[in-house]
Amino acid sequence: MTTTVILISGRGSNLLALLEARLPGRIAAVISNRAEAGGLIHARSHGVATVVLDHRRYASREAYDAALAEEVDSHRPDLVVLAGFMRILGDPFVQRFSGRLLNIHPSLLPAFPGLNTHAQALAAGVRIHGCTVHFVTPSLDAGPIVAQVAVPVHGDDDEAALAARVLAEEHRIYPQAVRWFLEGRLRLTPAGRVALLHEGPPAPPLTAPVAA
Repeated sequence: MTTTVILISGRGSNLLALLEARLPGRIAAVISNRAEAGGLIHARSHGVATVVLDHRRYASREAYDAALAEEVDSHRPDLVVLAGFMRILGDPFVQRFSGRLLNIHPSLLPAFPGLNTHAQALAAGVRIHGCTVHFVTPSLDAGPIVAQVAVPVHGDDDEAALAARVLAEEHRIYPQAVRWFLEGRLRLTPAGRVALLHEGPPAPPLTAPVAA
């Protein structure tokens, strides 16, 4: 049976989508760096063990990452999923879980890495925005892309409206990508490329509607 560990920091809407997706295997633990993270309530309501590892209790980023890695490893995960985990993970952590560490980012990478992606998109005047599932590598938001979905940007959009449109697609695409991995269909090759077997449900389409 495959085992997944999920890392969160906040409300946990993507976590809830994963919990409700009836994924293969077992979600062994949800780990948060914030005790007040709303996602912990979602985990507990689904009978998933929770762990709070407060980054403020550690003297350095490196010390926290080391403690987090030990906690994650204690659950022997096949896959580690970042679901709104709002900390940049250092190279040793990323390398330790290389090839089994997934993230979802609210933009069509490589466009708009980092924070405030919806504000960046609106400021740039793009007509298409979206979300990206990718493997995590030491370079921020630059890992190999697994899947993307695009949404239109409307002329009257503000950040909240655009964020809601993107989030709906995140909730669709992330559980599918995680399922691919847990079913053995998705892997990162030694050359650092995404390998996706085509048996089973097709990949979500990369749509590119033009805003009115």
